Amino acid sequence: MERYLVGGALRDEWLGLAVSDRDWVVVGASPEDMVERGYRPVGRDFPVFLDPETHEEHALARTERKSGRGYHGFVFHTGPDVRLEDDLTRRDLTINAIARADDGTVVDPCGGRSDLEDRVLRHVSPAFVEDPVRLLRLARYYARFAPLGFRVADETMALLREMVASGEVDHLVPERVWAETERALMHDEPQLFFYLLRECGALARLFPELDALFGVIQPVRHHPEIDSGVHTLLVLGQAAAASAPLAARYAAVCHDYGKALTPAHVLPGHRGHEAAGVPLADQCSARLGVPKALRDAAALVARWHTHVHRMHELRPATMLELFESIDAFRRPERLDVLIAVCEADVRGRLGFEQRGYDQPLIARAAFAAANAIDARPIAESGLRGPEIGKALHEQRVAAIASAIGRR
Repeated sequence: MERYLVGGALRDEWLGLAVSDRDWVVVGASPEDMVERGYRPVGRDFPVFLDPETHEEHALARTERKSGRGYHGFVFHTGPDVRLEDDLTRRDLTINAIARADDGTVVDPCGGRSDLEDRVLRHVSPAFVEDPVRLLRLARYYARFAPLGFRVADETMALLREMVASGEVDHLVPERVWAETERALMHDEPQLFFYLLRECGALARLFPELDALFGVIQPVRHHPEIDSGVHTLLVLGQAAAASAPLAARYAAVCHDYGKALTPAHVLPGHRGHEAAGVPLADQCSARLGVPKALRDAAALVARWHTHVHRMHELRPATMLELFESIDAFRRPERLDVLIAVCEADVRGRLGFEQRGYDQPLIARAAFAAANAIDARPIAESGLRGPEIGKALHEQRVAAIASAIGRR
């Protein structure tokens, strides 16, 4: 029995990046051998074991054969007869198909180290097209590594387009699409994930609401980039640059979906795109199985983001309506997400990256004043039923007016 460190741990180590997880391949062993040595089986689809001391994953070397459509359409074979090279050559990218023995010996049958040095993302074999998740993973790798100078090999891009044209991408299960998207969104430049999907044609299949924004014009005075799709990904980039949380990054992707529905005779304006975008944001979230908190954030941001932009002109009563509509008094984090996306929205325009934006200060001051009103004295004053809510509303409006100096 021999074990080899494989994949991402080696790749990141050689790139000078932090290594968080280490995965191992075991050659020359059976599942029974692993159990006898104290390893704990955890694999569902193929034999994977946890080291009894380090708890790192050790997978038996395996080969695979396509047996159907999609991510689960594979038959795996493991056994003492499977060679390390057999395991490495069934992997996705050359930079992940490298192994190192405990004595330091490197096994690199696919030229992965050379591609690391040349900063190339290249598929290992034509079998890449058999697993649609690989397309998503490659897009995520591109978002992570393109800032380091990586590019996708031309022949690999051709394979991605083939996967879209053949319909293989249509067999991706929503859970896997969201899992890869969620991880991509938290990279430093998540917009690159969506740009690569669009370049190979997969964006229209997986994120049709976002894809529909490309080619939709906006007023050049406010949007020098003109294109709504380009603007959306600029906004996402700004959200990431500000270290916004996942909810804000996802909401940034969805915030302008309604612009794709603007009638042609209204362009380049987009009056009413806020409300029009809510069903599209909900549709996208439901299709991908996005967690409820993120789903709600995306819909609320789509509906209310221009209210924050208009903080200088809103009446105190309208500000309170905004806070109540997003349930900010019970879920103040929703206001934080809304403001984070609005800040990114303002700066996600060509030439506006350093734009001043004090509307969040007004919004936070107004909300703090309204939130400071204690409902208990009102409830104890003798008022009943709707009268309590009316009095609380009036006091909050008055508090907002006093805090921002506006009636």
